[in-house]
Amino acid sequence: MPHRKEPTMTAQLETSDLDLARLEEFAGKVATDQAAAYNAILVHLGDRLGLWRALASLGTATVAELSERSGIAPRYVQEWLAAQAANGYVAYHVSADSFSLPVEHASVLADEESPASLIPGFELIAAVWAGVDKLAHAYTTGAGIAWHEHDARLFSGVARFYATSYRASLLTEWLPAVDGLIERLESGIRVLDVGCGLGVPTILLAEAFPRSTFVGVDYHDESIRQATAAAAEAGVADRVHFEAADATSYTGEHDLVLFFDAVHDFGDPVGALAHARNALAPRGRVVAIEPFAESTFEANLANPIAAVFYVGSSCLCVPHSISEGGAALGAQAGPEKLVGAFHDAGFATAHVATATAYNLVIEARA
Repeated sequence: MPHRKEPTMTAQLETSDLDLARLEEFAGKVATDQAAAYNAILVHLGDRLGLWRALASLGTATVAELSERSGIAPRYVQEWLAAQAANGYVAYHVSADSFSLPVEHASVLADEESPASLIPGFELIAAVWAGVDKLAHAYTTGAGIAWHEHDARLFSGVARFYATSYRASLLTEWLPAVDGLIERLESGIRVLDVGCGLGVPTILLAEAFPRSTFVGVDYHDESIRQATAAAAEAGVADRVHFEAADATSYTGEHDLVLFFDAVHDFGDPVGALAHARNALAPRGRVVAIEPFAESTFEANLANPIAAVFYVGSSCLCVPHSISEGGAALGAQAGPEKLVGAFHDAGFATAHVATATAYNLVIEARA
């Protein structure tokens, strides 16, 4: 009996009810996403090995020139540059067989002080990939992944990534939106940063408001060590102190309690906010910076930045909250849930002081 030949995949597709044009369009999107994800490894290496900064400093360079400046082996530089040219990150000049990094691209990839800098995000991505086995285990068992259980690049990657928005928005958009807060900081108050990580915003505030004093708390000992060293290097150690404590164990009385992208991560956000309320001095207030989100999932899907927030939340925020047995609000919790958590924690007033393209600023008073 002759062997029955099975139809090819192409034939199966052609005889199915699939919209082939729609299939082709989506397959093209996935292929593009795969190329971008694959290249992300090389973009991160460019940051880690100094290739972006070296190319920016040279302006235009041959493979040999970039290899000499960066100290990276020529054959690797050649293939790395070819990949970046193919992906539109660098420009190739045929006549001179050289490459350049346009100044606009350099602002994104080579200048970490630039308000357009996005390069730290690739270190964060590298950390998430390094922990993919832990994520698979968590997803299949329902267990959580605490912050300290991630690859160490996560801590520096997050600090570097958010530093861009802190430098751009902290003193120009977020705090000025809270009535009278800048004036109080200028006159001198006691400020607490809960979940301070490596202390980037705490140090920025100490530099801007020398009459105020600052305490940062985080349960992660290594973050506290690095934050303390950073404060000393910045010359603000006389008015900044970092200590190991979680969101419900710190002590002291404070005029301002800050949460930077932290409330939605807690296992018990209401408990953390209630502890902050109890730590407030008279006339004190709590200010929380949270990722921008709408109040409904449907509305979030129409927001182009929701995609990256949902991905980050799936890999980092929800796993950490679950590790604390928690509510797992997620990075797209939205204003209603977040303000509701403040009310549940006993605050007399809580509202969104301002909403920017990327953040919600919530103010609450006891």
